[in-house]
Amino acid sequence: MQEDKHPDYHAVVFRDRAAGYAFLTRSTATSDRTIEWDDGETYPVVDVEISSESHPFYTGTARTVDAEGRIARFARRYGEADSGESAS
Repeated sequence: MQEDKHPDYHAVVFRDRAAGYAFLTRSTATSDRTIEWDDGETYPVVDVEISSESHPFYTGTARTVDAEGRIARFARRYGEADSGESAS
């Protein structure tokens, strides 16, 4: 890599406050706060609102949309699709 062209890429702990989950990864994110990790080293910590541990899609608590009900409502509202040709 060229010097002074790329941002500082270092180890950072991301902490999901809602789920109480933290993971160590490498990032360009910075923080003034630090945390002592399991390996005894001190790393900057970035608090996030949501991660894969608390996101509804990944936890299986996401709401599903009733697709069949939406189709039936559309058919009631606009009727059955016709071919566009008149029967003569």
